[in-house]
Amino acid sequence: MDSGFSVTLKRIMDEFSLEKIYLPKEAEEIIIENTEINRPGLQLAGYYEFFDADRIQIIGKSEEAYITKFSEAEREKRVDAFFAKCPCAVIVTRNLPLQEIYKASAEKYGVPLLRTKDSTSEFTSALIAFLNVQLAPRVTRHGVLVEVYGEGILLLGESGVGKSETAIELVKRGHRLIADDAVEIRRVSSKSLVGTAPDNIRHFIELRGIGIINASRIFGVGAVKLTEKIDMIVNLEPWDVNKVYDRMGLENKTTNILDLEIPSVTIPVKPGRNLAVIIEVAAMNNRQKKLGYNAAEDLLSRLGMSDDMKPAGETQVKAF
Repeated sequence: MDSGFSVTLKRIMDEFSLEKIYLPKEAEEIIIENTEINRPGLQLAGYYEFFDADRIQIIGKSEEAYITKFSEAEREKRVDAFFAKCPCAVIVTRNLPLQEIYKASAEKYGVPLLRTKDSTSEFTSALIAFLNVQLAPRVTRHGVLVEVYGEGILLLGESGVGKSETAIELVKRGHRLIADDAVEIRRVSSKSLVGTAPDNIRHFIELRGIGIINASRIFGVGAVKLTEKIDMIVNLEPWDVNKVYDRMGLENKTTNILDLEIPSVTIPVKPGRNLAVIIEVAAMNNRQKKLGYNAAEDLLSRLGMSDDMKPAGETQVKAF
């Protein structure tokens, strides 16, 4: 699937330590835009309907064993027909010895040809996971991303509400910072979002009155993390005396990001409230809900009020 984003073949080669057999040009100039891959067994058998040349082609032990069953002339014909479709790249696994026809066809049609020592299944799964992250749909959101008790918590709110100060307090309490100010969010699967910081501002935090600090230098490398799945969104807002805030937790509110519904809560901010402790409790409570336990429902059940107090449905907040 073409996601609209791209990654260079050089980046893939560096990530998986691929051996270069043939490149028609510099690897930095070869662009991969498809998250899907293909094992061309059907193509080597002569079936090219629905063949997508934008997919990376993986040749493993099965494909190689199949093609060697033919005579040399037939083998050359089938391999040549496959490379004539000009796939974006062909990668041979298990360090299989390459027949001369592969390299000759790659040079003839200008197809990148690479090799890895990894097994086909191992390499394929790792490559798919890598491409899903690198080519994932993404959006940048003003906020702070922290890991609290293993839960990825995205703090959102207006500038000056206290997101960075809360993140510092959480880091001092043993949790980890992923991103401050700008959070790059990627949809890496149909069920999960992953957040990270742009490379140029990673691990830096702006504290009004102090300035810019580097969290990894001050608190150590154990206080930061490169990426984290987003499990929950916490909206911080100044306390509004005219607004009714959720006091039971029966409503399952969500925020829509990249067409995924992420559990969310709104926490009012005012002097005297320890936001770091509140967010710690919110993270643990969210984990309990994922495990099937809801404290509010349990309490109402004990009071014999569960049927009367059940919410009509989920409340959704559209973020993007």
